[in-house]
Amino acid sequence: MFSFKSVLAKPFASFVKKSILKWANAPVETQDKVFESLISEAVHTEFGKDHDFISINSHSDFVRRVPIRDYEQLKPYIEKVVAGMENVLWKGKPIYFAKTSGTTSGSKYIPITKDSMPTHVESARNAILMYIAETGNSKFVNGKMIFLQGSPILEEKNGIQLGRLSGIVAHYVPKYLQKNRMPSWETNCIEDWETKVDAIVEETLPENMTVISGIPSWVQMYFEKINQKTGQKVGDVFKNFNLFIFGGVNYEPYRTKFENLIGRKVDSIELYPASEGFFAFQDKQTEKGMLLQLNSGIFYEFVKADEFFEEKPKRITIKDVEIGVNYVMIISSNAGLWAYNVGDTVQFTSKKPYRIIVSGRIKHFISAFGEHVIGKEVEQALKEALESTNIQVSEFTVAPQINPDSGLPYHEWFIEFENEPQNLHEIAEKIETSLQKQNSYYLDLIKGKVLQQLKIRLVKKNGFQEYMKSIGKLGGQNKIPRLSNERKIVDALVELDLTK
Repeated sequence: MFSFKSVLAKPFASFVKKSILKWANAPVETQDKVFESLISEAVHTEFGKDHDFISINSHSDFVRRVPIRDYEQLKPYIEKVVAGMENVLWKGKPIYFAKTSGTTSGSKYIPITKDSMPTHVESARNAILMYIAETGNSKFVNGKMIFLQGSPILEEKNGIQLGRLSGIVAHYVPKYLQKNRMPSWETNCIEDWETKVDAIVEETLPENMTVISGIPSWVQMYFEKINQKTGQKVGDVFKNFNLFIFGGVNYEPYRTKFENLIGRKVDSIELYPASEGFFAFQDKQTEKGMLLQLNSGIFYEFVKADEFFEEKPKRITIKDVEIGVNYVMIISSNAGLWAYNVGDTVQFTSKKPYRIIVSGRIKHFISAFGEHVIGKEVEQALKEALESTNIQVSEFTVAPQINPDSGLPYHEWFIEFENEPQNLHEIAEKIETSLQKQNSYYLDLIKGKVLQQLKIRLVKKNGFQEYMKSIGKLGGQNKIPRLSNERKIVDALVELDLTK
């Protein structure tokens, strides 16, 4: 069927691609301009005055004056912004606070300003347009698109609206997509996640769904409910569904399960959005990694992860990064975040252009014995162990067992299998081999008889969902950490009788 929308999408995609390539091909100059603009715009803010922004003429000046901070350390300034003060971290007041769950002090309030808000919307749009420019596929814009997200109902605090980032972004869906967008506003406002997914299933079943988007673990729940209700594969229910857009976690542990639920392969686009900024998106189907957004009002610094906890770790800019090194990503932005530790670790897969993968969280690692095992390594190990098998994993997390009943300490893997393997020991052996190959510190500890080989503990069907429900974090942007340096999560799984 002829559609102006799909016809017009191609020249628009071509135009956007050219503008992206312009800054992507001049990365250092682009970041220098962003840096200069940020400093000059914030000179007269309270933060700018406190840190002598007027004297900052280079990155080294900035490093001397502005230490790396996480949310807790920036909180005294943020509290002033929340109280309604102007010109604290950025000129004027924010237009929103993205409310997130803090791990140490309850809710976090991340400012979103008039200057930073457009990049949250444009980056997601540009990811889709780059896909159209690369593949020539634009037919999907005629169908219905679902975005599994938080409630768009916003609260107010001292004249500033606040809510989940995905709920805030829901207010910015362009007019030309309003008719395509699902679920309905009313359904999107349902707070209880299970009730919401049930309502989404009812609404979407009769529709021509072409694009489905969300965090893989929660899209999986949606797919399973469609499967249960219809007895059909998702790809048979939605014959024109050909594009899955995701962010928040690595898709690879879910890919086999998804293809089984869908019944066929579909193209996918990975996004890297966060309350603090939209950092990257997959710009090519044929390349590994996501294009780092260098022209979005964000200045990036990087610190080697294994040096991060030193007293004065070296902070570098993109011109000095190396491919394959694990870095903590530090950002300064037009939302008023300065030398801010987002908490994520990234690795560069390319420098022409600059592409990254998210390798984990600086707080989510296991180094109970100095092994510093990271998220990317455990995901890769599980992927390799299950290759050439039909075994599928629903969810997993890893924790150290420091005081076992007998023998040496070990890493304990809590895995919820879709179809349990007959030989669990064989799977554990393969994971172990991959982990030793990837991480020399871990290998040395095994060889030195400080650790024994890992053990797998089975989690009951939907056990991780039950755990998330028990802590009030079912659905939305919430996700299970892949690994942790302590046993809070896994002990809760055992206490709730969710393991076998």
